[in-house]
Amino acid sequence: MWALLVLIGAAAVSAHLQDLAFDGQKVFRVIPQNDEQVAILNSLASNIEVDFWQPDSVTLVRPKMQVDFRVEADTSFEVEDLLKETGMEYRVLIDNLQAAVDAQFDSKARTTSHSYEKYNNWETIAAWTADIAAQNPDLVSRSVIGETYEGRPMYVLKMGKSGPNKKAIFMDCGFHAREWISPAFCQWFVKEAVETYGKDTVMTTLLDSLDFYVLPVVNIDGYVYTWTNDRMWRKTRSKNAGSRCIGTDPNRNFNAGWCTLGASKSPCDSTYCGSAPESEKETKALADFIREHLSTIKAYLTIHSYSQLLLFPYSYAYKLPSNYEELKSIARAAAKQLASLYNTKYTYGPGATTIYPAAGGSDDWAYDEGIKYSFTFELRDTGRYGFVLPESQIKPTCEETLLAVKYIANYVLEHLY
Repeated sequence: MWALLVLIGAAAVSAHLQDLAFDGQKVFRVIPQNDEQVAILNSLASNIEVDFWQPDSVTLVRPKMQVDFRVEADTSFEVEDLLKETGMEYRVLIDNLQAAVDAQFDSKARTTSHSYEKYNNWETIAAWTADIAAQNPDLVSRSVIGETYEGRPMYVLKMGKSGPNKKAIFMDCGFHAREWISPAFCQWFVKEAVETYGKDTVMTTLLDSLDFYVLPVVNIDGYVYTWTNDRMWRKTRSKNAGSRCIGTDPNRNFNAGWCTLGASKSPCDSTYCGSAPESEKETKALADFIREHLSTIKAYLTIHSYSQLLLFPYSYAYKLPSNYEELKSIARAAAKQLASLYNTKYTYGPGATTIYPAAGGSDDWAYDEGIKYSFTFELRDTGRYGFVLPESQIKPTCEETLLAVKYIANYVLEHLY
């Protein structure tokens, strides 16, 4: 078996000499049954390039856990042989990743105009933020809260009828570059707010009584990179001193148990925590904005994918938040609302125990800053498409998620503190 691992390692070196096309790359799902099988996955990851989709890192793999990972085309057959030989339970989720990436775009006729039912590139989203504010001046305003490592402005849309002493909810999308369904939801939410204001009683009440700050894409540089260079890129695009590896995981970069459980100190890892908390310009801009508005922001919602989960603190430790029972009952009711439309099942609970520990996350940080209602959504699906969810699923995903977000927002409005 170990000879096989060495062979796989040799094949991986040559893989690097080719371009980043995903032709022939496979995504496997395995369920290691014991520590020995976990060790096999660890040794595999140290011998070849393995991109862990779920969980984010091989260090988080435990027995009986569902593990999704992507391997290069020229090692996929050896990996499959290894899994067979070691008797590990597995299946191939995606047989050819390039085909799945191509199939994301349901319509081959791509226009440059913005669409709520298509994936939009950053230029299109940026133009849309200006347009939606210009078209709805009494409901939407746009401001810049900072800029990215590569110098792109970070736009926040403030939504709501103007009024005195209004409390607010902050929502962001696009922390991890490859999770395209996430920015799609932020855009959808804004659309629904402006289109249903004055028609839908819940949305009208929410916008009359609260402000919503919506940050459509946190990790803009990374998102641009997924459109231009590498669809599977996750991190930011900042340079790391003393390393050839680029980027930090922005959702391991907050000062909440920073760089302890479930985060890596290695710049080459996908869960790299950065050189210090808020070392990334993007996370610092977001944190500064929330700190400046801490007296008004009463809920924090961050949208990720995939897994169909609704999580709340804590992820950096196994401790429970002081209002655990309340957060659990909100999550339960929100998940029920979400399922009411297409029967999509969400699992809910504290991050560390519901999926895996992850230190330095924005949700834990916001909660520790005093924002009592802090939730992370992991949108569709559960792995059939993973990060390459087809455009045909944007509308149903956003419709159902909106029900949960409206439920949470309404709860917050009725329990202001």
